[in-house]
Amino acid sequence: MKGRGALAAPPSSFTRRKERILRLLAVPEGEYTDASPKGSVDEGIRVLIDGINGLEGFVTTSSCAGRVSVFREGRRKGGGVGDGDGEEGMDVEGERGKLAGVGGKGGGGNWLFVSHDPVPLEDGEPERDLEILLGLKEAENREAGGGRSGDGLRDGAAVRLVHFKFEPMILHVLTASPEHAQLLLRCGLQAGFRESGAVTLTAAAGEHQATPMVAIRSMGLSFESLIGYQSDDDSGRIQCTVSSDYLRTLIRIGNERFIENTKRIERFRAALMGATQPSSKNGDAWEDTETRRRRKREEGLKRKEMLEKNKTEDTKVAGMEDEALDIPLDEDLT
Repeated sequence: MKGRGALAAPPSSFTRRKERILRLLAVPEGEYTDASPKGSVDEGIRVLIDGINGLEGFVTTSSCAGRVSVFREGRRKGGGVGDGDGEEGMDVEGERGKLAGVGGKGGGGNWLFVSHDPVPLEDGEPERDLEILLGLKEAENREAGGGRSGDGLRDGAAVRLVHFKFEPMILHVLTASPEHAQLLLRCGLQAGFRESGAVTLTAAAGEHQATPMVAIRSMGLSFESLIGYQSDDDSGRIQCTVSSDYLRTLIRIGNERFIENTKRIERFRAALMGATQPSSKNGDAWEDTETRRRRKREEGLKRKEMLEKNKTEDTKVAGMEDEALDIPLDEDLT
């Protein structure tokens, strides 16, 4: 990997795009909005984003610091034909519209709860109604979703499943060249974001240089659990299918994943900041872990060889001095 001083200068097309993106990010937080459920940049990665955007040849385009969420799928089955991602069907009011795909997105799917920080669960605190906290039932109707259904779902397409999810950080970064992308990817992989990748590795039509988009992400910390469903014939009521203890366990696991996610984010930030700074001892060249280990080993062997050489020379000099001083005291030197 190369340091910042060795990377090619960004093309003008990249510089213009970066300037537009940074103008949007410079909008005051109270006025800035985006397409995410939160609607703004997550506080947990603001330092990372500012650091990346301060580097030549990199600019962030979208991000999420990591989150726990409860998601209700969209409608999979309407009053008419049509099922699957992007297909049309008749919704429950008889109007034609999009139905949810296999993953549940579309068709009116929505988040019931989202947090980009650990959810407080203090030991010894009064028992919290976790179904209300997670949006599974209304506070004014504590019995609305509290039941447990013993029957299996007879028609999976006729219900909207409810998922509890933890998703770690995901970050999209536009880079000025394949070399910039490679540097960013290596830092992400070394930090534990092992599903990271890049697209647009060849120049677009009319462009002289590719500007790859890099996704820094990891599926290793993700987890998901079904916790309920909503039936069309259930008056809109969400049926929670797990106990409060199970919900509490899911939240605790999510909080633990947040801690590890934060550690990986900091490792990535430190690796990238280090990789883009010239080495004071090794010029502008950046070294990955294996190259640095090999260089250190070679330097150690050279130092050892030099010490042994100096020791041998010192021994020879000492012997010569002894010989030079081995002169009888009564020797006539005149």
